[in-house]
Amino acid sequence: MPRMRPVDRVQAGLLRGLMALPEGAVRRLAGRPIHADGATLSPQSQLVLRLERLTRQPSVASLDIPEGRLLLLRQSAIVGGRQPIGGVQERTVRGAEGPLPARLYVPTGAAPVTPLLVFFHGGGMIYGDLDSHDAVCRFLAERSGVRVLAVEYRLAPEHAFPAGVDDASAAFAWISDRAADFGADPERLAVGGDSAGGYLAAATAIRAAEEGRPLAYQMLVYPMADCGGGSASRAAFAQDLYLTAEFIELANKSYWAGTDAKNPRLSVQYAEIPDGVAPALVATAGFDPLRDEGEAYARKLEAAGVKVDQRRYAGEIHGFFNVVGVPGSARDAAADIADALRTALTRIDP
Repeated sequence: MPRMRPVDRVQAGLLRGLMALPEGAVRRLAGRPIHADGATLSPQSQLVLRLERLTRQPSVASLDIPEGRLLLLRQSAIVGGRQPIGGVQERTVRGAEGPLPARLYVPTGAAPVTPLLVFFHGGGMIYGDLDSHDAVCRFLAERSGVRVLAVEYRLAPEHAFPAGVDDASAAFAWISDRAADFGADPERLAVGGDSAGGYLAAATAIRAAEEGRPLAYQMLVYPMADCGGGSASRAAFAQDLYLTAEFIELANKSYWAGTDAKNPRLSVQYAEIPDGVAPALVATAGFDPLRDEGEAYARKLEAAGVKVDQRRYAGEIHGFFNVVGVPGSARDAAADIADALRTALTRIDP
């Protein structure tokens, strides 16, 4: 779990206190409701955004990338809180060109062998690490009863496309060959991630099917699916809702500049879906620039015969999945996703 500065602990406590107020009070503090496509932005998300503006928090994308990485880590710790977990083990796995840091989360009371989720963090392929998603991985494991193995991958701009996606596929293959080393049932392996991590999980699921590797499930949380953009949601929610056009432009320039946006290993929306692709949960947020491409990918999977559970959390913004440290609709949505993971993997006979 990342260390928090004293000022961050104060901010986290203040945020928890405000979110614990009656919903009517949170709504009044959040301001005039924001509506789009028949949905209303959740008062909790709106209040978080308003607090960021009032305290003049810089946007991650406005900073140099090293500074932005530190700010994202701080923000994640503030909204993630201290989540209970049965046990945590620092591990190492094999990527495409060498070892990668990994972290195994074992839920309280876990059996010697359980299903395992291989998790890839979000961050536009330029931000994020094991610590930025520590809280949500703890939450996922403890709530679902499924072991979670979070895997780092090489980030851009130091390592541009296809380094990250190569690492994800290589790491999953290495892990699946050694499932017993992680207390995992090899027939109940899943991949998952949020945003850029959702893209990596989707690409890994395709590669697993191509290679005939067992994969029981893919958990895609507001995945990046079409780097070319152009969707209505990218235009409608380009500003003031956490994930901005500025952030997306920086991520694109850093990770895949010069690559055809329709490259199927970059944009899974253009990939051929082979037989045997794992069933998928595709979770989107109603006020997210990536909403439409995630839902288009869900339809693409369905058209290819893949079983898909598509859920739109209508009042949420991009990033809600990390907000597990404060009460409210974002944490409820993350709990719903964890419950879906548990249900999908425990229905499979050990």
